[in-house]
Amino acid sequence: MRKTVAIFLVGAMMAMTFAGCGNSSSNGTSSGSGDTTAVTEAKNEEGGEQTNVGAVSKICTITDTGGINDQSFNQSVWEGLQQVSKDTGVEVSYLESKQTSEFITNMDKMIDAGNQLIWGNGYTVADATLEAAQLNLDVTFGVIDFAFSEAPENVFGVTFRAQESSFLAGYVAGRTTTTDHVGFVGGQKSDTIDAFEWGYKAGVAYAGKELGKEIQVDSQYAETFADSAKGKAIANKMYNSGADVIFHAAGGTGLGVIEAAKEANKWVIGVDRDQAYLAPDNVLTSAMKNVNVAVIDLSTKMFNGEQIGGQNYEYGLADGSVGLAEGHDNIDDKVYEDTMKLQEELKAGNITAPANEEEYNSYVSSL
Repeated sequence: MRKTVAIFLVGAMMAMTFAGCGNSSSNGTSSGSGDTTAVTEAKNEEGGEQTNVGAVSKICTITDTGGINDQSFNQSVWEGLQQVSKDTGVEVSYLESKQTSEFITNMDKMIDAGNQLIWGNGYTVADATLEAAQLNLDVTFGVIDFAFSEAPENVFGVTFRAQESSFLAGYVAGRTTTTDHVGFVGGQKSDTIDAFEWGYKAGVAYAGKELGKEIQVDSQYAETFADSAKGKAIANKMYNSGADVIFHAAGGTGLGVIEAAKEANKWVIGVDRDQAYLAPDNVLTSAMKNVNVAVIDLSTKMFNGEQIGGQNYEYGLADGSVGLAEGHDNIDDKVYEDTMKLQEELKAGNITAPANEEEYNSYVSSL
């Protein structure tokens, strides 16, 4: 019997957050009660159960409070695991967390279910993950949007250079606005969402410098990733005050921002995955953070017997893990062409996108 996590955390050990911001239908079976939902999927091409012959046979993820159907971050993780299941035959599953108090309980359930690799979605799951890892050394744990100052041997962190895709999104916003007024809506304040905000603002500043004008950027945090009504209210206020392009990095809360853009017939920039399908006439582009790429990469490595714990992994523009969505029907052709040139400058290291306010101030002073 595996050891389960204590009901109350005794604190995270030696960790440093870089902190973080998933609708997918499953053909698996659902079970669970209350606010917690479990879904399992394990099939081969013929639809029957598949025997796994790798180093791991069961992998799962625990969502943050945005839920698996956030059309964004959590969904991308789950889609990555579904691809791993398709490629290797491992059994994959998820548990939704409706509130942070469920993280420990969900971790216990997934450990008792025999999962050998458990993904925690976002920095808010990190404390529960560390607690579980200390008590269950035979299980490997990964935390997305979190980096450890010293990762235990059975734990790893994954971060993304979201400031790079956000810089490109800001440049597109700056080149597209006709009111010289754009906006940013964040979920919860954290180092990870800082990267989205300040990378975006730097891209807007770059466009403004190129155009020879000042572009105002409104910024507000909803302090939640799971309140679309609040996201809509914040966006409506920004649109009513003159902003005509808003970038959101707010998970489920951002769905309200997109809805506001549709109703106001303004531009919105999606996040984490291509969100154009949510509002084809209003989503200007999306700042991609391909969490599924990291999930597939590291899960497959563990399946193949590689040791992946005890370190941090960073994914960015150079390896295709961040960037803008491929579709660009709503972006002016010249703007898109210039944006792709700018992307190459970022890849080459000729431009370094800022990830926080201090870096942003230094960057802007150099323009």
